[in-house]
Amino acid sequence: MQEKKLFLLDGMALIYRAFFAFSQNPRITSTGLNTSAVFGFLNTLTEVLQKEKPSHLAVVFDTEAPTERHIEFEDYKANREAMPEDLAKSIPYIFRLIEGFNIPIITKDGYEADDLIGTLAKQAEKEGFTTFMMTPDKDFGQLVSDKIFIYKPARMGNGAEVMGPNEVRKRWSIERVDQVIDILGLMGDAVDNIPGIPGVGEKTAIKLIDQFGTVENLLEHTDDLKGKLKEKVEENKEKALLSKRLATIIVDAPIELDEASLQVEEPDEETLKALFAELEFRTVARRMFAGSGESEPSTVSKVAGPKQGDLFSQGSSGQDPIETEELPGAYKTIANTPHEYLLVEDEKALDSMLQSLGKAKEICFDTETTSIEALDAELVGMSFSIEAGKAWYLPFPKEREEAEKLLEKVSGIFRDPSKTLIAQNIKYDMMVLQNYGLELQGHLFDTMLAHYLIEADSRHNMDVMAQNYLSYDPVPISELIGKKGSQQLSMRDVDPEKIKEYAAEDADITLQLYARLLPELKEKNGTKVLEEIEMPLVPVLADMEREGVRIDRDFLAAYSKELEKDSILTEKHIYELAGVQFNIASPKQLGEVLFDKLKLDAKAKKTKTGQYQTNEEVLNRLAAEHEIAKQIIQFRQINKLKSTYVDSLPLLIHPKTGRVHTSFNQAVAATGRLSSQNPNLQNIPIRTDMGREIRKAFVPRSDEFTIMAADYSQIELRIIAAISGDPGMIEDFREGHDIHAATAAKVFDVPLDKVDKEMRRKAKMVNFGIIYGISAFGLSQRLEIPRKEAAEIIDAYFKQYPKIREYMTRTIEKAKENGYVETIKGRRRYLRDINSRNATVRGFAERNAINAPIQGSAADMIKLAMIRIHKEMKKQNLKSKMILQVHDELLFEMHHDEEKQLPELVIREMKEAIKLDVPLEVEVGTGNNWLEAH
Repeated sequence: MQEKKLFLLDGMALIYRAFFAFSQNPRITSTGLNTSAVFGFLNTLTEVLQKEKPSHLAVVFDTEAPTERHIEFEDYKANREAMPEDLAKSIPYIFRLIEGFNIPIITKDGYEADDLIGTLAKQAEKEGFTTFMMTPDKDFGQLVSDKIFIYKPARMGNGAEVMGPNEVRKRWSIERVDQVIDILGLMGDAVDNIPGIPGVGEKTAIKLIDQFGTVENLLEHTDDLKGKLKEKVEENKEKALLSKRLATIIVDAPIELDEASLQVEEPDEETLKALFAELEFRTVARRMFAGSGESEPSTVSKVAGPKQGDLFSQGSSGQDPIETEELPGAYKTIANTPHEYLLVEDEKALDSMLQSLGKAKEICFDTETTSIEALDAELVGMSFSIEAGKAWYLPFPKEREEAEKLLEKVSGIFRDPSKTLIAQNIKYDMMVLQNYGLELQGHLFDTMLAHYLIEADSRHNMDVMAQNYLSYDPVPISELIGKKGSQQLSMRDVDPEKIKEYAAEDADITLQLYARLLPELKEKNGTKVLEEIEMPLVPVLADMEREGVRIDRDFLAAYSKELEKDSILTEKHIYELAGVQFNIASPKQLGEVLFDKLKLDAKAKKTKTGQYQTNEEVLNRLAAEHEIAKQIIQFRQINKLKSTYVDSLPLLIHPKTGRVHTSFNQAVAATGRLSSQNPNLQNIPIRTDMGREIRKAFVPRSDEFTIMAADYSQIELRIIAAISGDPGMIEDFREGHDIHAATAAKVFDVPLDKVDKEMRRKAKMVNFGIIYGISAFGLSQRLEIPRKEAAEIIDAYFKQYPKIREYMTRTIEKAKENGYVETIKGRRRYLRDINSRNATVRGFAERNAINAPIQGSAADMIKLAMIRIHKEMKKQNLKSKMILQVHDELLFEMHHDEEKQLPELVIREMKEAIKLDVPLEVEVGTGNNWLEAH
């Protein structure tokens, strides 16, 4: 007989949690609908269904009707923020989602969700159910029993947490779970506006209940109290009793447990399909309905970065288009959309295609290759389109010489400067053609980069854009070569007739996207940024990726052994401190040692599986008081450094070039910054001595070269000084002062030569914190000082630099008026939540409004500097090479003959990339490796 397992979901609490989990990176549809809450709630729901397999389930909500608590205490929940507008719009979709899963929704006027959950849980207990109250709300601790549990959903990488009587008693240091109500009655609840006793926090409340057992007993024995605490309790007796009543969850609400209606059923597939189509949950739909007629998910999609999807370049069966009745919300496909895709099989067809392409001003093209790694890719075919619905596919022979001859015949198209060459992620195609000695000469347009400038926070791969802009679902790769794995075919194994449909579709759809994106790009003022920054940067990045960097394999091998020794020594030290040997890498064993044996924290939290949490946050908190925690942190850092970088980098050395080749992404970071992947060379650790050592492995290609690093000095602070026009900060930079010391002198009102290290540290934190909209609370946390002192420092800062505060206020006002902010060069960042009525959501947007113009301008500056430097280096035919970009730093292999010429060129071009009213400083260093140069 199946276990009777009931899950009662606290609907609104889970929805809020889901919404704010995506606050930094919301999911937005092509129509502007924020689906974060729906998507997060869906993930929560499916995780419970799949992992916990409940027999019975319901989602419980409040209603708008007042409850007894509102009647007794008018201010109950009165201080709650207005629901964010985007969240309010999501609620009907979430109700449709729940109904689509055939899950009952339970409400009752006059009763809160807590009361309904409490009542049903207690009734279910009598009927032999094990009940899990799924909620992040601490109040539910009063209800737990041997058959009733709190189920806190997974959060920030940690698994779900299940709390029974033992966990609740331990969490609150109480003898009985019902004493949770007494603690809540004393300490109150700011979220629900339950008053409690003013000045009594959690620790005091726990102490009082430990001593007196209940609120009522406490109030009868106030003579046992002393000083201010006695006064507070005696003056607020009624508030304490009221607060306890307000915090008590009702368990006899007028609602009956209907077992049959709560039984888990199969979802309504058609309802969910239509809803997912409307919400643009394509991947979810494919995954959930893969076995019911939906196409399989593409194992490799056309994404930013290496041109995934072109490793094999799929097509459909090649059959004639057929008419099909579309489901509501369904997309057009190659099967139901008229098209004319031609396979170029002979000289006559080739001549005909070339004649048509020769007359066209705008040509969309795409390469089909053998590898997603551009350096390794061989041409298998090319597709071209100059008119929507029509395209050609030109297969290439496997033999290199024959392929080069065929490419030469079509090369005139790419060498014609009058033509506009359009592609999706054009850097990949450019590098593939460079493998054959062909350079693109025309005016270039990348649909991926265009969309990135239109909507930086969205996804920019071709499939998603096709679905959003064209209501078209391109052919998935699995239809051509099968799913990823040992049975997956190579592109060269596929019949060209089949490849034709997929490849030609790519070019056709990209051309159609170009037609849709171009006017929107102009409307949003993105054309200038695309033409002056992003497109000219493409060949620069392509050359840098091709060059790669040389890695000293021997140094890394030696350093690996050194780290191994450090790891062993640290491990021994940990064993000595623990008094026992155990597997430090095992969270279970580590938790038992820290909390059962050494008893470092009596209130240590556990995961869903019952083992103690030993993540970085927990260890950092313990490290302030316990040496063993410091050593465990060091042990983890050593081993992560060793595995992630020291042992991994040599494995990424390219067998042909002997160098490591990263891939730079232009369309990932919403701020405009570049990112790096495969490997991520922008993430080499620099904050610790051990991490910095890795930079010694980056060495010049030969004895004829040295490493040169050029770095903008405090560029973001210089930019905020310039765009705010603050005379005090501008003067500090013009005088060449140490900006943090100069800030400290002003803020702490001391002469510059009297600024000590601690003053400078605080000023530095304020300087950089201001850029990110730091609050007094945030500053107090970072500096470990009282909030009042932090507030005084910030106030003094703004008195000395008043124009910076004006900039912040002005920028937020403009953002609210326009819906976006701009960098110096006009790059826009749209802020959809800038006018939200919810202070938390609006706060995120306001901080982005302050930061985006600064960080974005710094990103534009380094990009323009790279373009100018690259152009000058080519013009002067230098032997030196630009090989790496890391945020505000550029790395070069400098030829010894150019040791005077290159630094002068680089400093000049970096300083002139964007002219500011503040002097720009570029620090240049050289050495036998990156660490020496930096």
